[in-house]
Amino acid sequence: MTERPRLTVLSGPSGVGKSTVVAHMRKEHPEVWLSVSATTRTPRPGEQHGVHYFFVTDEEMDKLIANGELLEWAEFAGNRYGTPRGAVLEHLEAGVPVLLEIDLQGARQVRESMAEAQLVFLAPPSWEELVRRLTGRGTESPEVIERRLAAAKTELAAEPEFDTSLVNTSVEDVARELLALMNVV
Repeated sequence: MTERPRLTVLSGPSGVGKSTVVAHMRKEHPEVWLSVSATTRTPRPGEQHGVHYFFVTDEEMDKLIANGELLEWAEFAGNRYGTPRGAVLEHLEAGVPVLLEIDLQGARQVRESMAEAQLVFLAPPSWEELVRRLTGRGTESPEVIERRLAAAKTELAAEPEFDTSLVNTSVEDVARELLALMNVV
């Protein structure tokens, strides 16, 4: 009998490249299941319910939280986001490697509710590089960038709370290292 996979949580500061690494990894290894979050925000153009997010009402989110149906949840920019517990457990039970790409607050909640989860911190090569990535997007106002940089300092300080740290110097290398940690070859 093969060992049941552990839940792997990927976290790190905004702008470090989490979604880029995950997209690259899943292109090569689509068998890795990326958890789909529930959110109270409205869909953006092209987003599909159940594919990008589960779009729920505030009342539905209240119920999910009250019934303990979320592994973690957080409020961000006036909307709530959470990871449905049931789907994660179903995939793990079926032997499917599961990855969550979430923020620091969510990673801490997962650690509380699933102590056996593997928490992986994605770090930037340097503070200067993170600043460059955040300001280089050109999609956000200076106020938003300042808020993200302040949050990034807090997130970087939490790195010792994680089981493993990977430095994002190369998307390909980090994706390969993450797959190795997840025992996916």
